Amino acid sequence: MKVALVYDRVNKWGGAERVLLALNKIFPDAPLFTSVYNPKGAKWADKFNVKHSFLQKFPNAPRSHEFYAPLMPLVFETFNFNNYDIVISVSSEAAKGVITGPYTVHICYCLTPTRYLWSGYGEYFKNPFFKIISRPIVKYLKKWELTASKRPDIFVAISTEVQNRIANFYNRTSEIIYPPLFLAGSLFKQEKKSTLDKKDFFLVVSRFVPYKKIDLAIKACNELSLPLKIVGIGSQGKSLRKIAGPTVEFLGNLTDEELSYYYKNCKVLIFPGLEDFGLVMVEAQAFGKPVIAFRGGGALDIIKEGETGEFFKEQNVASLKKVLKNFDSSRYNSLLCKKNAERFSFDNFKKNLMKIISSNLKTL
Repeated sequence: MKVALVYDRVNKWGGAERVLLALNKIFPDAPLFTSVYNPKGAKWADKFNVKHSFLQKFPNAPRSHEFYAPLMPLVFETFNFNNYDIVISVSSEAAKGVITGPYTVHICYCLTPTRYLWSGYGEYFKNPFFKIISRPIVKYLKKWELTASKRPDIFVAISTEVQNRIANFYNRTSEIIYPPLFLAGSLFKQEKKSTLDKKDFFLVVSRFVPYKKIDLAIKACNELSLPLKIVGIGSQGKSLRKIAGPTVEFLGNLTDEELSYYYKNCKVLIFPGLEDFGLVMVEAQAFGKPVIAFRGGGALDIIKEGETGEFFKEQNVASLKKVLKNFDSSRYNSLLCKKNAERFSFDNFKKNLMKIISSNLKTL
């Protein structure tokens, strides 16, 4: 059985990239097709045989792919998968639009329908002038995506939220397979020695992009004088640092081993965004830690309210502050949190994916 993997772009690190590493463990010989590849920004991809598109040669494309959005349909339609039995596209944009033959099974592991075209359109196009001049491109991309959404044989959603979006925007049914917890297993077995002081701090682990709403956590902790440590990098780095008070510390990107220290020693993970899934919540639960999350998106699939965490109702500082004020970490049983995380194991991910593949593999 020959398998190919497809991903929108290989130039960053996040939850979706952990999914690709899990797929690599299942299919170690599967090449990874993508629009652009930036080895410096995606060191995790050295495990793969990466096959990038013609877009790689365009000026600054590996780092600024968003300027080439109108070309993405052509990029993914030019790949040839005639020699593969299974194509698994991991997509939040155009990778789902690859063209496969009649004897190739195309499974789209959908992270979300393209956010800037559908669920997040209003947020991405707040500027009236930008909205107007981009309208023809958006119209073209929406039309193409509706066509492309018919190409996968099977849609697999990462959460109930994404399943609903697939139904609403694409008019397609889908099954849910949760992304797997894929931190190095040894990190859970013993405490690593550290020179850092152990303190009861609040934790955010996220890329610094607007829809993650990290500013809500910073402002709430500023006003309550709560110690907050933030792991991650991104385009909002400068603006977030400007609003951070003296109790807020930015830690940058960390290795899994370094990150494990902060999971083990934090009081709670704060998750303020409306996320498609939110793998960092599962990671925190695996370390026995509760989560405070916005009531929406993938958090509804992960957090058991009152048992493994709490929700705040509105995506604003006041609503988050209310929960933080009343939060008592001693109320939460770490064993229940760890048990909850077991639902998102690699073994479950592999079993459910192979079940779909075996029931849909076409006869050559």
